Amino acid sequence: MTIKEIVHALDRFAPLPLQDGYDNAGLQVGLTEAEATGALLCLDVTEAVIDEAVALGCNLIVAHHPLLFKGVKSLTGRDYVERCVIKALRNDIAIYAAHTNLDNLQGGVSFKMAEKLGLSEVRVLEPKEQALTKLVTFVPQAHADAVRKALFSAGCGCIGRYDSCSYNLQGEGTFRAQEGTHPFCGEIGELHTAPEVRIETVSPNYLVQTAVKALIKAHPYEEPAYDLYPLQNQWTQAGAGVIGILKEPETELDFLRRVKKCFEVECLRHNKLRGREILTVALCGGAGSFLMHQAMRQGADVFITGEIKYHEFMGHDQDILLADIGHYESEQFTKEIFYNQLREWFPSLEVHLTSLNTNPIKYL
Repeated sequence: MTIKEIVHALDRFAPLPLQDGYDNAGLQVGLTEAEATGALLCLDVTEAVIDEAVALGCNLIVAHHPLLFKGVKSLTGRDYVERCVIKALRNDIAIYAAHTNLDNLQGGVSFKMAEKLGLSEVRVLEPKEQALTKLVTFVPQAHADAVRKALFSAGCGCIGRYDSCSYNLQGEGTFRAQEGTHPFCGEIGELHTAPEVRIETVSPNYLVQTAVKALIKAHPYEEPAYDLYPLQNQWTQAGAGVIGILKEPETELDFLRRVKKCFEVECLRHNKLRGREILTVALCGGAGSFLMHQAMRQGADVFITGEIKYHEFMGHDQDILLADIGHYESEQFTKEIFYNQLREWFPSLEVHLTSLNTNPIKYL
C-alpha cells in the first residue's frame, strides 16, 4: 500500500475538521505516492525518532503532536523543528500527526485513558457545540428509501449510539417545469402535484457537503429541494475530555497510587486530600485544566489531566480532587490507538512503537 492510502485512512478515522482552531494536524512533511515500507508511531517527532525510523526502514512516522505548528520561513537547521524537517526529507520519510482531532474523537486519547483505568459508562465531558446541521429534503415516495440510504452512507443520521436516524412525513410537492428542463415527472409548462416524503436527518457540519452531493446523486429530480438548518444541539459524539464511573469506590490515596502506577508517573501533583470516596472520574489527556469546572458541574469526584497551573489548584479542595499526572504521561498510550487501527486496516504493514521516551521534562 502507498503512504497516501494510510494517510487517507487516518484522516477518515480522526477527521481533520475535528481539530481545534490553533492546531495543525494532518500530513506535515513528505510525499505520499511511495509504497509504505513501515510506520513508526510516537508522541513527539524528534531527531532521534527520525533516526530510529531510518534504522527500522520506516518511511512514515505517525505522531500525536504536530512537528509544525507555525509557518516555516526557512530551512537552515537553526532549531530542532527545521533539523527534523531536513532529516525527514533527506531520508524520504513522511510525517503525519493526529492531535486535537484525535483528542476530540470518540475512542480517542481521553477514552484510552479511561480504558486504562477501567472506567465504565464513559461519555464525552464537554461535547462540541454548533457542530451539527439538520438536513431536510423532499423525495418521491418510491425513491425515499434510496435517498435515505445514500444520506446515511454519507455520515448522516447518527445520534448518540444510534445510527440511520431520520424523521419522515408524507405530503405533496408542487412544481412547474420551465422550457429547457428535463422533469422526472409532470409536463413542461403545467403545474404538477406529486406525493413526496419529507426526510429530516442530522449531519456533522464537516460532512454536510458530502451529504448534499450524495443526496443530489441519489435523488431522481433534476433540481432536488433541500434545506440546511444550523443546530444548537451539543454533538455528544465529539468533544474534549471524558467522564466515567469506577467499578467500585476507592479511597483518594488508593486511587492516586493506582493512577501513578498505571501511567508510570514519576511525580503526581494533587490538591489536598479530604477523605472523599472516588467513584466518578473525569479525564482529559494533555493540557486539560480548562475542563476543571465542567468536571465539577458534572459531579466528578476527581479530575485528572496532564497540566494544571499553580493557581488553578487553589480554592477547590472541597469541590474536587485534582491530579496533574504530566502531559507526556497522560498521552503516552496514544501510540496504542494508532497501532491498533493500522494493524486492523493494513495487516501487512510493518508497524513499530518508538522505543524512545520523548518527554522533554525530566525528574530528579
